[in-house]
Amino acid sequence: MKHFSLSTQRLLLAISIALLLVAPFVLYPQFLIEIFCFALLAAALNLLVSYCGLLSFGHAMFFGAAGYVTAQAIKVWGLDPALGILCGVGVAVVIGALTGSLAIRRQGIYFSMITLAFSQLIYFVALRMPFTGGEDGLQDVPRRAMLGFIDLGNNYVMYFVVLALTAFGFFAIHRIVNSPFGQVLRAIRDNEPRAISLGYRANRYKLVVFILSASLAGLAGAVKAVAFQVVTLNDLTWVTSGEALLICILGGIQTLLGPVAGAILIVSMSHYLASYAEWVLMIQGLVFVVVVLSFRKGLVGEFYAWLDRRALRAVAVTPVKKELP
Repeated sequence: MKHFSLSTQRLLLAISIALLLVAPFVLYPQFLIEIFCFALLAAALNLLVSYCGLLSFGHAMFFGAAGYVTAQAIKVWGLDPALGILCGVGVAVVIGALTGSLAIRRQGIYFSMITLAFSQLIYFVALRMPFTGGEDGLQDVPRRAMLGFIDLGNNYVMYFVVLALTAFGFFAIHRIVNSPFGQVLRAIRDNEPRAISLGYRANRYKLVVFILSASLAGLAGAVKAVAFQVVTLNDLTWVTSGEALLICILGGIQTLLGPVAGAILIVSMSHYLASYAEWVLMIQGLVFVVVVLSFRKGLVGEFYAWLDRRALRAVAVTPVKKELP
């Protein structure tokens, strides 16, 4: 939004809020909820990749593990959905702390492989443990009233709850990125030895941002478990991690709204091309190739770049007034 004036930002924000309020009455609420969940998952991954230079292939373990714990807490333990979501996020934080404390000791492809290995470990734990339901997953998760008065059984109410939690997640990312902590993360990403020489403990910063990213991915998985009343092994597979990365690349790395644009594109294709079965992945792959070749910064990134070029041209053609002697 830094590419727009303050008045334009306020206008765009007002329009966005109006569209989000009207959307569930025009489109199917569950479809929109799925977009929100995957947008938040991709945004959590984008925080790690874009602002710390750490490419994770294991974010599905936070997404899926939080979903399983949330479903178990609500269905078996009988907890309030709000407490169930908190339990799911808490487990994601714990797994993120354990994984991150080992993974951040390595860089590049080695870091990515460690996160993938941990993700596969969590996947096989979920497959073998009896309380997870094995290949069937956890189904029929009840939508109890949240906090005793929010009726989650109503799809429209569920939509606005998910919208609020997603907005909270994106606001948290915005604050992290635009804080002194975020500036240090950029410094570590651009030149880690220099950041260390300035006195910053790079590994500590990496671990903190890894845990924050894990918690946001866990929030997305926990919300999805409540909204769709089911958690399956698909939420834990490496394919889900790859899909989150694909969403980031399509929408635009290092942009806050890139994951939203990417999620809209990917989830829409999955829904509206579902009747073509095996063609879905082929079409998604073709779209990915076209976007990478034509929009190297992603859809939102290229739009911002176009705005920058337009602003530079406007400055270049602005006549300079000469003062009379």
